[in-house]
Amino acid sequence: MITSIPPFEDLLTKEMQIRNYSGRTIKTYCSLLVHLEQVVQKSLYEVSTEDFKSRLHYLITQQGASVSTINQLISAFKLFYVDVCHREWKEFHVKRPRSEKKLPVVLSLAEIGRMISVTTNLKHKAIIMLTYSAGLRKMEVIQMTLKDIDSQRMRVRVVQGKGKKDRYTLLSEKTLLALRQYFLSERPSRFLFEPQGGKGKPMSETMIDYLVKKSATKAGIKKEVTVHTLRHSFATHLLEAGVNLRQIQEFMGHASFKTTATYLHVARMNPGSFTSPLDALPLKG
Repeated sequence: MITSIPPFEDLLTKEMQIRNYSGRTIKTYCSLLVHLEQVVQKSLYEVSTEDFKSRLHYLITQQGASVSTINQLISAFKLFYVDVCHREWKEFHVKRPRSEKKLPVVLSLAEIGRMISVTTNLKHKAIIMLTYSAGLRKMEVIQMTLKDIDSQRMRVRVVQGKGKKDRYTLLSEKTLLALRQYFLSERPSRFLFEPQGGKGKPMSETMIDYLVKKSATKAGIKKEVTVHTLRHSFATHLLEAGVNLRQIQEFMGHASFKTTATYLHVARMNPGSFTSPLDALPLKG
């Protein structure tokens, strides 16, 4: 008896759920592959190496897709090809692009201060202060709940951050004061930051992006500022203050130490503040 092939989305979703991928990643991967089917006008099961490479080439040369975007599509298709279709990836002959070696944009302490000062909306001010002072990712800010702010231990708990990892990071005293002011004003019910008229719902990514860019523009900052810029600035400023990289790695929730070490290239270290270890030796003669 001939049976039809199940839709790839069902099989891929099942595979990713078994492997404990986040719902957000599952949705993204399925969306990317549905679009691939539409573009090449073939079932995903029939997409050839040449079809796939042609699509990658178009995205890079015609749409200026970033390395991360290309890698995301490759990761999605590889998971389908290997774990759903049970084929050998080496037979597909598609390699990942060479990684870009770009340094992150970092704001100075003065620029961070200006952004906070020009932001008059209590919620927006609290969002900027918390994002910077705890080194949070955008989705971590959106998903933050009231119970994640530990004022007794002055820690912020990040639940199921990137890679489905929990961690603790810093809670600034000034941020805590801003959060209390904001809470008394708006009384959010579930999420720490809820949209106007949307009790119990999280704020949108678009809104978080907008308010950060608006504050940066209002502060007269000419750099390209994103939510992630605040996170990069947090790590860099900690390093400049003498916090060791391993501790910063923990605060940031980086899986790889190599990622954290990037901040060595942007931190402004004063050579005059260091001495040679030889000078600490009690030499005789």
